Amino acid sequence: MLRTVSLWDVRQVPPYPPPRYTAEQPEVSAWLKRGDEPPDHDSFGVVQYHYLAGQDATNGDYGLYRIQIAPRGGGPGPHFHRGMSEAFYILSGTVSLYNGTEWADGGVGDFLYVPPGGIHGFRNEADAPATMLMLFAPGAPREHYFEGLAQLSQLNDAERREWFAKNDNHFVE
Repeated sequence: MLRTVSLWDVRQVPPYPPPRYTAEQPEVSAWLKRGDEPPDHDSFGVVQYHYLAGQDATNGDYGLYRIQIAPRGGGPGPHFHRGMSEAFYILSGTVSLYNGTEWADGGVGDFLYVPPGGIHGFRNEADAPATMLMLFAPGAPREHYFEGLAQLSQLNDAERREWFAKNDNHFVE
């Protein structure tokens, strides 16, 4: 029988974040969102957004969204965020992911992490739908961003640039 030896000393625990819950007794505060619930926002049948845990629900810790993109549904080109990291985890289909230097197809189980300032993009170029999880940390009001995309045609160029900047989306040419 082959035994794996850990290089970790169990007596040396790495530092954890300081406690944020300081009450004596635990509380009942967990909540469940079912996977078969309809999307929270449907952008013309091309992109469906499931708000799993938004900024308000997590008290700003993070935002977690399940995004379903229709076949050849596109997506944003290269951009970056100043105030948050973003991560992508592919649940189904194929999503083209940009890591700042090249586009690569991401499939089921693939993961892309983007720190603040990191150039990235994503799009569905395939002939099949794709689903992914998107995580923003710390949490930001991305629901406002997702729902506002459909209304950008009402803004002039200067207003559109200001809207993207206020939503911490900075496109790279």
